[in-house]
Amino acid sequence: MVVAHEKLLETHIVGAKTQQWIVRDDICPLLRQRHIAHVGVGDAAPPYRIVRTKLSGAYLHGSLGGEGRMLLDGRWRPHRTGMTTFAPAHVLHAFHAIPSRRWQYCWVRFTPSSPFSLIGAVAPLMARFNPEPLRHAIMGLVHEVEGARDMGTCGLWIDLIERYVDLFMEPWRREKRLLSLWNVVQQDLSRDWTLGELASLASMSGEHLRRLCHRSLGRSPIQQLAVLRIQHAAHLLATTDAKIELVANQVGYENPFAFSNKFQQITGIRPSQFRKHKHRNLL
Repeated sequence: MVVAHEKLLETHIVGAKTQQWIVRDDICPLLRQRHIAHVGVGDAAPPYRIVRTKLSGAYLHGSLGGEGRMLLDGRWRPHRTGMTTFAPAHVLHAFHAIPSRRWQYCWVRFTPSSPFSLIGAVAPLMARFNPEPLRHAIMGLVHEVEGARDMGTCGLWIDLIERYVDLFMEPWRREKRLLSLWNVVQQDLSRDWTLGELASLASMSGEHLRRLCHRSLGRSPIQQLAVLRIQHAAHLLATTDAKIELVANQVGYENPFAFSNKFQQITGIRPSQFRKHKHRNLL
């Protein structure tokens, strides 16, 4: 089931055939202290569909069984057993169940104040990672909140949830040279970076940088640069009233049309459409 990006509107459809076990930060304030909006486990069937046109906080999603569809990095992808994804803030993000299949999953939704939600903190990721331990930690928190509500025990379950998130993110963080490189680039996105300049900054050859980026991020250095630029552009469009042409210039695009095309390619919608949406909820 493929839906044109242009037709995607803010959507929250669960449906009678979908079950979800959720703990939100208004029920468990310790989650808010850890910059987590909500966590949950689900067992979904059509018409289950979620569309966030302006994702306010980062979102980690693990597939436990069956199959669903995830819009990530501007593309629809199958979300099958053992796959885990990370969607950064300020992007179009969507997922849904597919006909004749159930989909079991768990998730962690971060608040806008979370370090994971900071612009440029982490690029979109999809990797093989068993989310089953994360599910057990989330369900432990669910049962504690539904039962004794002992805050000490809740804190231990949240510790486990954060630990499994860290384990998923660790390979990306482990490559210090890439982290240092993109931290510098993030401070000067308007610069006309070349592959040679990026490689020199990382103290390696262009070919080695290509291999490292593909292995760690699943994209080339130039593609990663584009992702960082569009992430920051989305942040500016969401948080300022700057004209689209000015935003384009601030992230390295002299041609507003080229910027609009790249923005649509990565987020799924045009900058003008993105700005029209005012939704910032944490559902």
